[in-house]
Amino acid sequence: MTAAAVTTVATGCEPASVQSGASRGPTATAEPERGTPQRTHQAPEPTRTKPRTQRPAPPRTHRPSPTRTPVKRTWPTRPAKPLPRPVLAVGTSGEKVRELQARLRQLDLFDRQPTGYYGSVTGAAVSAFQRGHGRPVSGALDAKTWAKLRDLTDRPSRAAMYPPTSRPIAKPDPRCMTGRTLCISKASRTLSWMVDGRVLAAMDVRFGSQYTPTREGTFKVDFKSRDHVSTIYDTPMPYAMFFSGGQAVHYSSDFAARGYSGASHGCVNVRDKKTIASVFAQVKAGDKVVVYR
Repeated sequence: MTAAAVTTVATGCEPASVQSGASRGPTATAEPERGTPQRTHQAPEPTRTKPRTQRPAPPRTHRPSPTRTPVKRTWPTRPAKPLPRPVLAVGTSGEKVRELQARLRQLDLFDRQPTGYYGSVTGAAVSAFQRGHGRPVSGALDAKTWAKLRDLTDRPSRAAMYPPTSRPIAKPDPRCMTGRTLCISKASRTLSWMVDGRVLAAMDVRFGSQYTPTREGTFKVDFKSRDHVSTIYDTPMPYAMFFSGGQAVHYSSDFAARGYSGASHGCVNVRDKKTIASVFAQVKAGDKVVVYR
């Protein structure tokens, strides 16, 4: 063959020109020209990289910001005026206290009968008077408060200062207005000895508890026993006037000592021994007994 055929054979990654003839083998490869460096393609060496060792991050330390203490502004205050010197105060007792209570009662500030003892109720009444008349409120009676109170009230009578009961006597029940009657009010906790609608004597009383209540209604005195002793409770019942079975009006030393903190077993207890002794001498069997609210 005279014509040469050029073919391209792929060897590796670069193409090479090959001429085929009679004297050469069909697959002879042309030699490179002298002076021309032979290009060889080698795979790039892998880059050696040292494994990165991650340094631990230094621990974060939170430095708290300095706390700012708020500055409290204080303004100068005027010192409080001292309260007036008291003439009477809680804990005192006597006739002057009775007069004070009677005068306060005229103004509806003291809702009890004068007792002669300056307690919390009297102190509250004095405070109310001071508050209503622009006086320093202390609950104690000072000279100016006393002068103002005397200007606004009348001098109380002895009967008003020394009442027979610690609480105001209730309006008598209509059943008490005729005849001889022991008129007993549970609302005011008072007993009035009345003859034909006129009160001859009065006294404080207390009654039975909710489990042993004092009966209400109209009764009569069945019998009297001056030095009676209870056959049920074995307790003294002086000046007893029985009106409903085992229930009676009588003096109670427990009532005299403990007051209204106690209760009877159904009887009407009296704490003024002198008054009940006087009434006991006047009451007769058959006289009326009215117990009402």
